[in-house]
Amino acid sequence: MTYPLKVIVVKAHPDEAELYAGGTCARLADKGAAIKFLSLTNGDAGHYEMARKPLKRRRAREAYAAARHLGVLDYEILDIHDGELMADIAVRTAIIASVRRWQADLVITFHDEQPGHIDNRMAGRAVRDASGFFTNGNVVPAYPPLAVAPVCLKMTDYGAFATHQHEVVVDVDASIERKLRACAEHATQFFEFAPFERDFSDKVPASEDWAVRREFILTHWHEFMSADVMREEILAKYGPEHGSRVAHAESFQLADYGRHVDAAAVHTLLGL
Repeated sequence: MTYPLKVIVVKAHPDEAELYAGGTCARLADKGAAIKFLSLTNGDAGHYEMARKPLKRRRAREAYAAARHLGVLDYEILDIHDGELMADIAVRTAIIASVRRWQADLVITFHDEQPGHIDNRMAGRAVRDASGFFTNGNVVPAYPPLAVAPVCLKMTDYGAFATHQHEVVVDVDASIERKLRACAEHATQFFEFAPFERDFSDKVPASEDWAVRREFILTHWHEFMSADVMREEILAKYGPEHGSRVAHAESFQLADYGRHVDAAAVHTLLGL
């Protein structure tokens, strides 16, 4: 493994990399990796009360605050309306340009075929479509092509959870506090919009006490925090002694595009 490893997480909305890959990114940043988050929409539909323009600005501020907890070096947000993402040429070009500017070794994104939020599917599809051109200098020639295709991984979301394969697993106990802090910075989502949509607004803590707010996030997004949902894979990766103690973990599925590698090679690349 050669550092600095360069990682880009491409997602649909500003809070998603934090929830689904934030612990892994924080651990990689600790090892000297250069981490970038790319949100393909500005998140301006994600509220029950705020209008688009003030919400867009607020969500950008939340994203930049979250980045500081995780050691993320760059946070790019495209000015595309939330709910209107399409896997078109313009978005594909933006992804190719961003991946090349970052000189990414590893690209993490969503599954491109699953139920759930259409923007998330479109993000995964756009990355799949872009991946074949990362090394082709005739496409988006303003940015030099990558010399080697990056490894590509898929992170889960609520729509892909039932079919997501835990092929690459990461113990994030050492970074769970920073992941939770980063999620909490996205107050519009974790304390306002998601509780409203999922009908548990009455459970949102009135207290600003961190222990209370921390427990709220752990409870209501348990499936994206807990190692229990991938215990078998954790035990295989870390061994019975370490693996049985892991409480918090994240997992990724190998993409069938990008550089073709197996899970063992990805674990070696990550060094986690």
